Amino acid sequence: MRSWLANEAGKHLVMMLWLAANTWLFLNTFLLYSTGQQYHYLYNMLGVGLCISRASASVLNLNCSLVLLPMCRCLLTFLRGTHRVSTKRTRRLLDKSKTFHVACGVAICIFSVVHVSAHLVNVVNFSVSYSEDFPALNLARYRGEDPKVIILTTIPGVTGVLLVLILLLMFLSSSYCIRVSNYEIFWYTHNLFIVFYIILMVHMVGGALKYQTNIGAHPPGCLRANQSSTEQQGEDLDQTEDEESRCREDAHFQPHSPQTWLWVSGPLCLYCVERVYRYIRSSDPVTIVTVIRHPCNVIELRMLKKDFRARPGQYVVLNCPGVSSFENHPFTLTECPTANKATFGIHLRIVGDWTERFTQLLLPSPRKHLEVLPMVQQRRYPKLYIDGPFGSPSEEVFNYDVSLCVAGGIGVTPFACVLRALLDDWRGFRLQRLYFVWVCRELQSFYWFADLLCALHQKLWQENRPDYFNLKLYISQPDSLQSMCEEQYGPLTSRLVVGRPRWKLLFDEIGKSNEQKRVGVFCCGPKGISRTLHRLCNSARSCGTIFEFNKESFS
Repeated sequence: MRSWLANEAGKHLVMMLWLAANTWLFLNTFLLYSTGQQYHYLYNMLGVGLCISRASASVLNLNCSLVLLPMCRCLLTFLRGTHRVSTKRTRRLLDKSKTFHVACGVAICIFSVVHVSAHLVNVVNFSVSYSEDFPALNLARYRGEDPKVIILTTIPGVTGVLLVLILLLMFLSSSYCIRVSNYEIFWYTHNLFIVFYIILMVHMVGGALKYQTNIGAHPPGCLRANQSSTEQQGEDLDQTEDEESRCREDAHFQPHSPQTWLWVSGPLCLYCVERVYRYIRSSDPVTIVTVIRHPCNVIELRMLKKDFRARPGQYVVLNCPGVSSFENHPFTLTECPTANKATFGIHLRIVGDWTERFTQLLLPSPRKHLEVLPMVQQRRYPKLYIDGPFGSPSEEVFNYDVSLCVAGGIGVTPFACVLRALLDDWRGFRLQRLYFVWVCRELQSFYWFADLLCALHQKLWQENRPDYFNLKLYISQPDSLQSMCEEQYGPLTSRLVVGRPRWKLLFDEIGKSNEQKRVGVFCCGPKGISRTLHRLCNSARSCGTIFEFNKESFS
């Protein structure tokens, strides 16, 4: 129970507050339009469709403002790095920013359907219930006007159609199958959000819905000059014809001033300022120092950029105009700049069109199994821009006494920089013990960071702390029973296991060795491993040990 509370309580509390805010806003707006005197005549004309359309609009305004905040990467990175402002629990909540973004996006889609459906009913009622008594209240030009004409000849109607089309494109392209099979479609359609927000702020300009401004001089339901008390009784109003029941003047109506900009302008300006800052920061191309081809279709890039600083566990976003001017892809730093070395690096696996074309520009022709292309060779590398660095859950590895890092295949990259930092000075961190589990399908994958793992193992042995670094390597689908035959990789060979990890036994072992402690569990790999670890973290009951789950996810 304690582990579940540590992992889920904060997330569920935020979601409950968010749901409560949406529910309160919907109900409050619904009651305002159904019982408010200023909307009496409009409600009589449109009915409950008025209340539902305005209530859903309020929820849409809230979520259209909130959906941008999780995408402010620089702001999130700043909050994560400011330990005085941000506690560990708060930083772990920041890791759920993508989930919150998706939740807001789903709410926008759902309430857009509600909003559009209610307004379709409203348009029909504007046509059918055309008011002769209050011409200013009408949106239709005459009774029985075609609702399609009303939609296509008014600003709210035309902008509404455009908003629905843009939202539909963004929703469809956000599906998992589209993002995996063709990321470019997702990227380009998602950037239509700029057009979406511009149209959204114009949407209310037409003033389709009007409220009464002179309730004091014209109480709703009062007798007009051309109306008798008998007529009034026909409307189920029991009033006598006297001076008090007579209207002192005709009802005056005016449209609401647009409210949407009040909701979205703040987050939108914050996001735009951040994008401008990121554009300026990333405007200078990096210098590619070295390109290394590793086994199993992995490329290592070592780069140099003036005044670039980063912390272990952070990631950068790459843009290569030679491949695509608008596509940006995140990659974890596997090497950070230090006081002694200004270069930094990433490892990328060649999967998908973008990485294939990018690799062709870096390495035009296939060469040997392991190839190093230093800058002194007479060839030009493609122009490359980086944006970042940005924060990630892996930064928290050092903020626990005990941490468990689990990597699946190329998912080892967030932890490579962590291991390099420990190799430089493991005594400078709070971390007292690190369990490192790496699962790969092919033996050759371990060569990506074999030298780093051996160097860290050797250093800790020399400094009499062999228990600091607990290393386990698993090869899940071996083609043949082979091992690392090189002598320098002896420490890895002895820790190489054929098969899959037995996660429950591993958690029990860690729990018994670290009683009454909080263990940070960090995962970057396939969803199957992530789900298993998440479930075990929530259900662990080992000797009072609390396992706090952290999953690597790029925003």
